[in-house]
Amino acid sequence: MINVTNPTVMKELLARYGFHFSKSKGQNFLTQRWVPQRIAEESGVDESCGVVEIGPGFGPLTQELCLRAGKVIALEVDTSLKPVLAETVGEFDNLEILFTDAMKADLPLLIREKLPGLKPMACANLPYYITSPVLTKLLESRCFSSVTVMVQKEVAQRICSKAGSSDYSAFTVFCNYYAQPTMLFDVPPGCFMPQPKVTSAVLTLKMRSEPVAEILDEGLFFRVVRAAFAQRRKTLLNALASGLGGMSKEELTGLLAKCGLSPTVRGETLDISTFAAVSNAIFKRNKESGRKP
Repeated sequence: MINVTNPTVMKELLARYGFHFSKSKGQNFLTQRWVPQRIAEESGVDESCGVVEIGPGFGPLTQELCLRAGKVIALEVDTSLKPVLAETVGEFDNLEILFTDAMKADLPLLIREKLPGLKPMACANLPYYITSPVLTKLLESRCFSSVTVMVQKEVAQRICSKAGSSDYSAFTVFCNYYAQPTMLFDVPPGCFMPQPKVTSAVLTLKMRSEPVAEILDEGLFFRVVRAAFAQRRKTLLNALASGLGGMSKEELTGLLAKCGLSPTVRGETLDISTFAAVSNAIFKRNKESGRKP
């Protein structure tokens, strides 16, 4: 098995196939073997699992996943990597590489067709610029038991933050609604070629088997969350009044009081259960008055 994290080997591959790193694709390839090994180990992947990997690059994580998983489906958007991957991971008969944009892939269909009978998991070393949209797609698909990704450390801290902290955001609520995130370990810039300017971190998100709270209208719930964080300095009352529309401040004040909340409370202090209570109260009030959610 070719050690593609070895800088000498990587440079030889770059020269042989005339490959150039793409800034627009956010390509930073790993140069330390312990990193993909640890990602694969701590993801919990074993032969009972079918893994979807987003962006294999030169294939260091792909190799480690193939050594452990029942099957690996790697999605790569950069077709210039075809000959490189044929050399670095072509030996694995439990691997299928699809040169396609992961953002356009039908993930539930892909899993049904390619990974039948296996526990579906997702793993990725995500380019920083597409972290949020890719994670959103993976979580909203609701077809993985867990998602293990390497992202910018700042993003990982935001995802794992608690209500009331400065890192807490609408994306925190979104991720924790679907899954239970856990920070695993940091990856310093020196582990990549070319080196990024920031530290990365690996986290795993275990999908929830049961809803974290009863939510009557999921779409309304996320509208409430987005409105609450749209202008952090505003009170929740003012944020909802301007972000949702259709309800007076007096009406919203009454609904917040029913949820045990002061009109001066800020959205960044609410946990998922409290956001659920607020959105459910608004849903019921809209239903009673004949307004659209």
